[in-house]
Amino acid sequence: MSEDIRCPLCGSKTTIPTTKKGQNIGGQFHVCTRYPECKGKVAVESQNGEFVQVADSSKQASAGIAIQASGLVKRYSEEVLAVDGVDLNIEANTVYALLGPNGAGKTTTILILTTLLQPTRGSASVVGFDVVHKASDVRRRIGVTFQEMILDVELTGRQVLDYHGRFYGMKKAHRKAKITELLALVELEEAANRRVSTYSGGMKRRLELARGLMTEPEVLFLDEPTLGLDPQNRANIWDYIRNLKEQRGLTLLLTTHYMDEAEHLADRVGIIDQGRIVVEGTPRELIDQMGSDSIRIAGQGDGEKFIEEVRSLSFVQTVQMGDDLIQIGIDTGNKRLPEVVSLANNCGFVIEDISVTKPSLSDVFLKYTGRQLRDK
Repeated sequence: MSEDIRCPLCGSKTTIPTTKKGQNIGGQFHVCTRYPECKGKVAVESQNGEFVQVADSSKQASAGIAIQASGLVKRYSEEVLAVDGVDLNIEANTVYALLGPNGAGKTTTILILTTLLQPTRGSASVVGFDVVHKASDVRRRIGVTFQEMILDVELTGRQVLDYHGRFYGMKKAHRKAKITELLALVELEEAANRRVSTYSGGMKRRLELARGLMTEPEVLFLDEPTLGLDPQNRANIWDYIRNLKEQRGLTLLLTTHYMDEAEHLADRVGIIDQGRIVVEGTPRELIDQMGSDSIRIAGQGDGEKFIEEVRSLSFVQTVQMGDDLIQIGIDTGNKRLPEVVSLANNCGFVIEDISVTKPSLSDVFLKYTGRQLRDK
């Protein structure tokens, strides 16, 4: 049933669906249909008619798994299979980094999860809402920043945020308060009334991040959020992302070409190649698989024979080859280096470059995709 009353949260006069008894709540509750002022918030009414508690129904729905995908497939044509059976279970209030070479299926997966593209097969949900059948509910609860910046450079930074809030039906007072909060968050207060055309690349990225947060999303999708930025601006964006998770409780799914970014920010990492998730885990779990040290060798000659002989050495833990680079995971790099060099000479393999490093997420990527992650 429903009744025409004012929402106790935002004051909007609207038809508010009611139930006689709320699940796990001692009393009747009302859910305002106006968006985004209330956005699924629940006002709990006691027996005497007073509103005694406010909860958030959308957060209850998203507790546990925030993003889920099962057998997700997207085929553009008989020749082009972009996503081939992707499974995801991303917990709420975590940062998940999706890594993969160009054409691996990262962008297609994000387009499906943000309701901009329908899958050929499989299913996906965000905060409990199916991305196909409940697309409008998903859109109300997500924010998105894409790799290509989409800003009207003739507007001021403040106007960009204001128009975005208007598109989502935000009331003037709410928009104004939110804009003030977000400009402070991304440190654009002094530049707020300047045209976007006068902004640096880093400032535009920060403005896009603020725009993605304008509607108070529960899940934020970030496609290459620091692409093209200098180290200082990258570090600033990292700080904002950490803040969103730790202080605001957001779930973030980001794609990136920077391995150090994924290592520093992500709670979990998924590597996608040829449309499939080939490995998944925490950055530390994945790196620990590579051995204590890593020897990287570039050269010419009988590489196959050299690799075969290297695999037989007792101290070698992993051997990978990709992009004309041989990577050997061993227990102690500096100690074993002479033996590896001697073996290469015996196999007729001429070493042109050799280095010993601690394993990183880049090494993991090379292992599972056979190539280094780079924009090409």
